[in-house]
Amino acid sequence: MFQHQSFDPVSDRSFAGKHLPLLRAEMKKQNLDGFVIPHDDEYQNEYIPAYAERLMWATGFSGSAGAAVILQDKAVMFTDGRYTLQVRQQADSDYFDYVDITETAPDAWLAENAAKGSRIGYDPMLHATAGVKKLKAAAEKAGFELVAVSQNPVDAAWKDQPAAPLTPAKPHEIEFAGKSSEDKRKEIAAEIAKTGADAALITAPPSVAWLFNIRGADVSRSPLPLGRALLNKDGTATLFIAPEKVGNELPGFLGDAVDVRAESDVGVALQKLGKEGAKVAVDPALAPSKYVDDLKEAGAVIVDMTDPCALPRAAKNDTEVEGAREAHIRDGAAVTKFLHWLDTQAQSGDVDEIRAAQKLESIRAESDDLRDLSFDSISGAGANGALCHYRVSTQSNAPLKPGSLYLIDSGGQYLDGTTDITRTVPIGEPSDEMRDRFTRVLKGHIALATLKFPAGTTGHQIDMIARKPLWDAGLDYDHGTGHGVGSFLGVHEGPQRIAKAPNSQALKPGMILSNEPGYYKANEYGIRIENLIVVTPPKPVPGGEREMMEFETITLAPINLDLVKTDLLTEDERQWLNDYHARVRETLSPLVPAEIKDWFEKATRAV
Repeated sequence: MFQHQSFDPVSDRSFAGKHLPLLRAEMKKQNLDGFVIPHDDEYQNEYIPAYAERLMWATGFSGSAGAAVILQDKAVMFTDGRYTLQVRQQADSDYFDYVDITETAPDAWLAENAAKGSRIGYDPMLHATAGVKKLKAAAEKAGFELVAVSQNPVDAAWKDQPAAPLTPAKPHEIEFAGKSSEDKRKEIAAEIAKTGADAALITAPPSVAWLFNIRGADVSRSPLPLGRALLNKDGTATLFIAPEKVGNELPGFLGDAVDVRAESDVGVALQKLGKEGAKVAVDPALAPSKYVDDLKEAGAVIVDMTDPCALPRAAKNDTEVEGAREAHIRDGAAVTKFLHWLDTQAQSGDVDEIRAAQKLESIRAESDDLRDLSFDSISGAGANGALCHYRVSTQSNAPLKPGSLYLIDSGGQYLDGTTDITRTVPIGEPSDEMRDRFTRVLKGHIALATLKFPAGTTGHQIDMIARKPLWDAGLDYDHGTGHGVGSFLGVHEGPQRIAKAPNSQALKPGMILSNEPGYYKANEYGIRIENLIVVTPPKPVPGGEREMMEFETITLAPINLDLVKTDLLTEDERQWLNDYHARVRETLSPLVPAEIKDWFEKATRAV
């Protein structure tokens, strides 16, 4: 269900002053000295429905990752490098201290700061088992009591909390999925049986959607139906989903081997498994700790198992990869039209960030194939572009001024694929420094795009390839180089990623990732070049001894050549850029309007 972007502020610095007293009063009612608020909802989603924005309600921080610890006399915000500036703008420093979550997580902070004998609460539906284990270790170290609350004090204090979404779940046909739900269930069931488990509890909505070939609209910009599932080792399953989401077509589409029940029945089903002494596989990093506690108390045997759907969901089949290619052609044509508009209509300083975002949205929406955006566009002019996860609002809206850079990170949701692309363009004449930094980012982008690597290679091992041209100049960026992308699912998808942070997941053929190095000069400008790439099957290298995998770039749209210092490029880098633009020109020409053909030829010219 496509909804236009809203640019009204979703929060402000007044939230803490208004809401913390209400929260602390509720905590006092529950005899709590502190409470841990993650950004996560009950499904461990990154992007969450409005009712689940508990962290934002309590703090004012609207980013997609973070946490807070609220004590009766102190409050702390935890975010990573993506949100260093944003959290200080939104969470009032009169109420909060700020901590880098990559250096000190909430459990580690509590271990050093919580008073002995204090009662620190957490909502067991919002914390996975692995996270609770860390909190329990902190409690043991500091001597505080960790309390699993039966009612979240934020929910109790939040009087105008929105209702949970109830949008219909719909079939995702095999022409897009590439494999039937029955075949998927049989394959995953075989993996469950290997662990000795009788069934697996699937709690992540992307995995539920993938396993049953269904999609929904419960989460903004992600076509997810919120629900849970139990998959038995014989391939039969129970889908737990609100009855309001089940239309007449869904039961027949799912077939007789799938029992559809209300999500509120999950607890009853877990009790039954426990009484039977069943062995139940759960992912300790994803399953709400309450579910695991309920299973144990009922008598079930817990088998730790990484979400068995995650890896096959990430390694796309041939149909999904081809669908992604087709989606990127259509999306690339829309982005190209927008880049032409930027270059010809937005250079005078009269256009602002909101108008630019709306223009790109309107161009994308011309396609009948567009189902939604894949996220609200990051439309950052000048200094706002230096905020790598910036979200423009009517309060922050800035003009695209001559002599500055404009960064636009955006994407679309199509039945055959999910797109995510970032382009940086000059408004007026760029400075020599801007061109130097852009070219270094481009060199890193090309290094990753052209990399050959053997089976077993992880994204962690190759992250530095994209950073070296920046490191050579004493520069860097504080976000990952690449994230996984779903197939008409979330724009951020694991388990694969390319980042400094350790990650043991080897890259597999069919995985789609982003290639997005960047550079950000605080209070001045931001640069990012992002294409999506697909891991190719291994193949021999002439004269080599081992087969190697590569990346196929599937995003197609011009990279701004006015920002490129060609003397910084090697001959191979220049050849890659020229070959890429030749492919963009050849593929998109049939979709580009005749009136912009001259501009398009120039934008994709050889350098």
